[in-house]
Amino acid sequence: MIDLYTWGTPNGRKISIALEELALEYRVHTVDITRDEQFAPDFLAISPNNKIPAIIDQDGPGGAPVALFESGAILIYLAEKTGRLLPADPRGRLEALQWLMMQMGSVGPMLGQAHHFRRFAPEQIPYAIERYTNETRRIYGVLDRRLAGHEWLAGGAYSIADIATFPWISRHEWQGVELDDFPAVRRWYDAIAARPAVARGMEVPR
Repeated sequence: MIDLYTWGTPNGRKISIALEELALEYRVHTVDITRDEQFAPDFLAISPNNKIPAIIDQDGPGGAPVALFESGAILIYLAEKTGRLLPADPRGRLEALQWLMMQMGSVGPMLGQAHHFRRFAPEQIPYAIERYTNETRRIYGVLDRRLAGHEWLAGGAYSIADIATFPWISRHEWQGVELDDFPAVRRWYDAIAARPAVARGMEVPR
């Protein structure tokens, strides 16, 4: 059994999608970040950075429980635990990991800033909106060029790189992006959205 501590954000949904794809048994613990529940001492003991998602796998390495925070680390752990969603051959594994790191270092932070300044900032700051919207579109262009020549981000295999990136692209309207401007991303997005496990994972927490 895996305990998932999460909220309805792109980072949280990465893990619920992966758990659904891997058919792992899990139970959901909501951490309402709108009420600062991520700062509770009990959650801090699991996630030292006070951010969701986090997991406790009751059947961790050696059969002992293990707690993990940071969505990228959790995705790698789950893929290695099951032997799925991460290519076994060294070159394929490197491709998946580099696109996962692209999501962690660029897609999430920059698209997240676009979300914030376009939708949530108490003051509309034209410079910030322009800066992060332009960077968001640049990143979509990087993804579009990659996906124009490959079915999935890691090449021929659906992987944790796709799972990590998809929930951020699902909020493209918040970022001021029309998916039709990036046809390869649109094709990839529609293929992932049609997966039943993804639909279930996107509804967590209910």
